[in-house]
Amino acid sequence: MSAPARPAQRPTGPGAQTARPAQRPGLIKPAPKAKARKARLLVSKVDPWSVLKMSFLLSVALGIVTVVASFVIWTVLDLTGIFDGVNDLLREIAGSENGGFDLRQFASLPQVLSFATIIAVVNVVLLTALAMLAAVLYNISSTLVGGIGVTLTDD
Repeated sequence: MSAPARPAQRPTGPGAQTARPAQRPGLIKPAPKAKARKARLLVSKVDPWSVLKMSFLLSVALGIVTVVASFVIWTVLDLTGIFDGVNDLLREIAGSENGGFDLRQFASLPQVLSFATIIAVVNVVLLTALAMLAAVLYNISSTLVGGIGVTLTDD
C-alpha cells in the first residue's frame, strides 16, 4: 500500500503575492440594506357583519370577566372581614346593639352574582349594538370623506 497523495504546494516567491489578493478579516462589505417599502392604504368600508361577530365575542368575554371579578372581590371582602367591620361601624353609628343592619344579608354572594350577571348580559347587548351602529355610521361617513388613510411599512 502506498501513502495517500499530498496536495500540491503553493508557490512561494515574489509572484505568489500578486496571484492571490490578500484577505484581511473584517474588511468584507455587508450586503446593502434594502429600503423599507411603504404601502398607503385607505380603509373605506368596514363589514358590519364582521364587526357584529367580533364585538359580540369581545363583549361576552368582558361579561365573563365581570362575573368572575365580582365573585373574587366578594370572596376577598368576606375573607378579610370587611363585612363584619362595616356591620360594627353601622351598629356604632345607629346605636343599636341587637339586630340592626347585616351587610351579608343585603349583599349575599348569590345576590351579587345575580346582579353581576344581569349587568353582563345588558353590556353584551349594548356593546354589540353600539359597535354595529358605529360600523354603519363609519361606512356612511367614509362615503362622504373617503375613509381613514393607513401607511404600512416593511421593516
